[in-house]
This record gives sequence, C-alpha cells and structure tokens, in this order.
Amino acid sequence: MIAALRSELRKTMTTRMWWVLLLTMVGYMAFLAGVMAFAFAFEAPGAGVGATPGPESPEGMALAPLDLALTVYTLAPTLGYVFPVIMGALSVSGEFRHMTVTPTLLAEPRRSVVLGAKLLAGLPIGLLYGVVGTLTTIGTGAAVLAALGEDPMLTDPEVLRTAAFAVLAMTVWAVVGVGFGAALKNQVVAVVVVLAFTQLVEPTIRFALGFVESLQGVPKWLPGAAGEAIAGASLYSASGINELLPRGQGLVVLLGYALLLAAVARLTTLRRDIT
Repeated sequence: MIAALRSELRKTMTTRMWWVLLLTMVGYMAFLAGVMAFAFAFEAPGAGVGATPGPESPEGMALAPLDLALTVYTLAPTLGYVFPVIMGALSVSGEFRHMTVTPTLLAEPRRSVVLGAKLLAGLPIGLLYGVVGTLTTIGTGAAVLAALGEDPMLTDPEVLRTAAFAVLAMTVWAVVGVGFGAALKNQVVAVVVVLAFTQLVEPTIRFALGFVESLQGVPKWLPGAAGEAIAGASLYSASGINELLPRGQGLVVLLGYALLLAAVARLTTLRRDIT
C-alpha cells in the first residue's frame, strides 16, 4: 500500500493539472469572496438574508457581523469545492483516458489496493486545495469587509473554527472526486457531470425543495449540503433556504458518498478487463 500510495502521489504531482486547477480556484474564490462581501455589506436594512436588523445586526447590515463573516468565509466549501472534486476525478479518469492504468495495474495487480491508494492520495491533494481555497476566500473577503468599514472578525474563535472545518470539508471532497472518477471512468463525461451537478442540478434542487414544506428536510442530505455542514455555515443556510446537518453528521454523510462511489467503482469499473 505504501508503494502504491507513493506512486499515486507522484503521478498526480508530476502533471500540470493540479497547479492549473489550483490557480484557477484562487482566482475564482477571490472573485466570489470580493463580490459577496461587497454585496452583503451593502444589504439594505430589513432586506437581508435570514436576519432582521436588531441588537446583533447593526443598522445598514442584513447580517450580524459574525454571520456576515462566516457566510463569506465559507464560500470555498459552498461553491469552490468543485475544484478538489474535479482534481480527484481526474486522478482516476485520466489514467483510463491515457491508458496509464495498464502499467499501474501491472505494477500492482491488486485492484482494491490501487483504489485504496488513490483514495488516500486524494487526502493531501484535498488538504492543499482546502488550505489555499479557504485562505484565499478569507483573505479577500476580510480585505473587502475592512475596506467597507466592517469588522472582518478574523480573531473570533468561531471564525477560526469554521475555517479549519472548511479545510476539512474541501479535503473530503477530493476523496469524493476520486470515487466518482473511478466509478464513471470517462474523463470528459466525469468533468461535465461534476460541473453540471455541483453548479446547476443540486443548487436547483435545494432551492426548489426549500419552498416545499414537506420536503424541506431533504436537501440537507445532499452531498453539497453535507460539505457545508462540515464547515458549519453557508450561503444557503444564511439565506434561510436550507438548514444544515450538525458537523459530525455532515462529515459522516459526505464520507458515505465517497465510500459508496468507491464501492460502485470496485464492483464495476475495476472488475472489468483493462485493455
């Protein structure tokens, strides 16, 4: 397993894709954090998302300072998680596209070991994306909030705790991506499905079900909501559209998705002949 894990990390880090996606994520998260911080800081009194001006929500702000900061600082696990997912998916589907999976399985014929090594190799990759994405989001968001005269709350214990859990959520998302890429195998289809589901399908489902009283408890079990639950805050929960699971449950649910996808891959993709 150690040799297989070392091999998987080497294969990932010797390509350009990991740092190209990382730089893209930095630009994307900086843009989102800046825009969202600006928009929320200028919310009209009484027109905010999920809050009413009062003792904890100063006049001119729709969110209390801490809620405002947490909503902006958790944009990485709310919207930016697509990058570690894609990176994880490419680490497997890329091997099938370029047929490097053949020498991989010749070097280590135990397919469960190969899959396990790929899942474990996703952890440090996800950690890197989580740290960089979270720091970019917080740095940009805090700078905009400070420039607008708002308290960025950077020393608040809850902000620091949430930042740490946001990194954890991004780390787990990379493992989910590995399982998804292994189950789907086709690189182009994997990327398209990831983008469509994370950026369109799940947000639409969560928004629509948020207005159906009998189904309002369903969205919190979706993978995106589970990732946000790990962080402990999100744009969706701040808006009052969806509630989140407790952090521990969110972690279990998201890990469950990763293991389910890996099991599907082991029973389908990795049982077939590789040519």
